[in-house]
Amino acid sequence: MTPVVSLRGVHRTFQMGEEEVHALRGVDLQVNPGEYLAIVGPSGSGKTTLMNIIGCLDTPTAGSYDLDGTPVADLDDDALAEIRNRKIGFVFQNFNLLPRATALENVALPLLYSGVSRRARREAAEEALRRVDLLSRRNHRPEQLSGGQRQRVAIARALVNRPSLLLADEPTGNLDQRTGAEIIHLFERLNQDGVTVLLVTHDHALAERTRRQVEIIDGQIARDTGPSTGP
Repeated sequence: MTPVVSLRGVHRTFQMGEEEVHALRGVDLQVNPGEYLAIVGPSGSGKTTLMNIIGCLDTPTAGSYDLDGTPVADLDDDALAEIRNRKIGFVFQNFNLLPRATALENVALPLLYSGVSRRARREAAEEALRRVDLLSRRNHRPEQLSGGQRQRVAIARALVNRPSLLLADEPTGNLDQRTGAEIIHLFERLNQDGVTVLLVTHDHALAERTRRQVEIIDGQIARDTGPSTGP
């Protein structure tokens, strides 16, 4: 079984004036297909840097990263953008929806970049909205949706390419407690359907809802409850 995420000895150093900041210090992490885990840590711990590397938004200073069996260091910018679009579905705290586009158009957007036909884009976007119980709102714009519904659209958009990894950054941060719980329940249901889900959060209570917790402190993994077996 090929891991979805395989990090070996990953370091990330930033130059801040004359000072070197070591955001990550030799991180080893493997995520297998079907896992549901959280990367948790306080502000400044390195979890955002780690998320950016896993999401192919940044590259390690040292060490290696394989995404679904592909060595990321071997990819040029175009290939990196392609694998990011094809292999990773992103869910952000602020939803990042196009305000003038309908829910259906927002969800279909990643397929437009992949050159998928208009009819196939619509069918796939409708299926993704159905998976998050929001098909009836497919013609609504973000301003016509509640916060929870906007996050469901964002999750549908992340799913539309059937990615190897669903990567969610503080996905309940802009939601009230009840709506946030509904979104977490949705992640749990998607994982039961076989989706590999990785949450990045500072909220230990939220992390405890997942089946594996990886805690990062000062750029190093301080605790890892170990790979879970899939749904």
